[in-house]
Amino acid sequence: MLIRPAKRLRGRARVPGDKSVSHRAAILAALARGRTRVMNFSSSADCASTLACLAALGVPVEREPGAVLIDGAGRAPGAWSFAEPAGPLDCGNSGTTMRLMAGVLAAQPFAATLAGDDSLSRRPMRRVVEPLELMGARVSTREGRAPLRVEGRRPLKAVEYAAPVASAQVKSCLLLAGLGAAGRTVVREPEPTRDHTERMLGWLGAGVGGEAADGGGRVVSVEGPALFEARDIEVPGDLSSAAFLLAAAALLPGSELSVEGVGLNPTRTEILDTLRALGADVRVEPEGGRSNEPAGRVVVRGGEGLRPRPGASVVGGRAVARLIDELPVLAVVGAHAEGGLEIRDAAELRVKESDRISAVVSNLRAMGARVEELEDGLRVEGGRRLSGARLDSFGDHRIAMAFAVAALAARGESFIEGAEACVGVSFPEFFPLLESVAER
Repeated sequence: MLIRPAKRLRGRARVPGDKSVSHRAAILAALARGRTRVMNFSSSADCASTLACLAALGVPVEREPGAVLIDGAGRAPGAWSFAEPAGPLDCGNSGTTMRLMAGVLAAQPFAATLAGDDSLSRRPMRRVVEPLELMGARVSTREGRAPLRVEGRRPLKAVEYAAPVASAQVKSCLLLAGLGAAGRTVVREPEPTRDHTERMLGWLGAGVGGEAADGGGRVVSVEGPALFEARDIEVPGDLSSAAFLLAAAALLPGSELSVEGVGLNPTRTEILDTLRALGADVRVEPEGGRSNEPAGRVVVRGGEGLRPRPGASVVGGRAVARLIDELPVLAVVGAHAEGGLEIRDAAELRVKESDRISAVVSNLRAMGARVEELEDGLRVEGGRRLSGARLDSFGDHRIAMAFAVAALAARGESFIEGAEACVGVSFPEFFPLLESVAER
């Protein structure tokens, strides 16, 4: 993908439906009793993988313009009419699909295998295996990685589990399994993570609870065995996808970009706070909720340089769990900000679709940035304009999009190897949408 520099970004844009919300909407619709219409369902390949897994379990899934129709398998509390799949369930590149579906399969009276592509097969899965086995399921892996063979149990045993890492996927996996458990399943997370599963369970009338815990963590619980009725779901725009457009607008003087109908869940808006702290002009206009998820409009205006607030040039600690998807593009922003940016406590980036720390460092250096690679992050000097270069997507959608942003603000053209092929995982409309608002 060839990217030419832009003078500014101007106009209005709408991003596809939120990927995290869409995964959960599809899975919970499949667990409900009755038909659900999921509106503004994500166009990503990852969410298509979730739909394909549900269809392989015998769930009727139909697509219509702007929506997905799902006939739920709910029949009685903690009991679903899923069919035993004829072969492995293909999760593609989607770690969310694999981890959340593992929770669903743990409560079924049959065995099924979850498989994925080469990238997904390198990602850690032990973090869901241990708690699911405590609940009574049997899960086998290939040295802690996919494929996962899940032998379900009905009913599962309700447990109280203290998650060693802050992970919305692990939490959601256990809450989904808890719907088929006898009693109350409790998850203690060390840091609050995305709460889309809890919000959607509440929207559907399931018995879910949550409260702050000592030390800054959170305790979330669900009551099983559960049965809930289908209810239509409207998915807001994906803020993690919008972050790339917003960051580009912040880097280019004279920009004024409005992203409409985007999700404003408080567990996801750390990116907006961080961009402001780094000196960007960011305005939020709430527009009301969509199926228990807040949404609104975000406007970014590009000024003459980014001057961070005191202390804003280090991102780490509790903020990392809420910024994990946006850290690559924040590193690009940091290369332009006065004083640069240091990212710490982000070792989780090394086990994403690529080693994102190494990938970001490699591409920033190719563009002329001075950057130090750290075990759990990186440190990039700021205040300079990057140069166009030949870059590598590393087969990772977020690396490809982050460096498309870098290329827009660079001096000279850039070429990103493999970019177009991998962005479809989360945001297939990215490059056409970026071109529609770029002025040269």
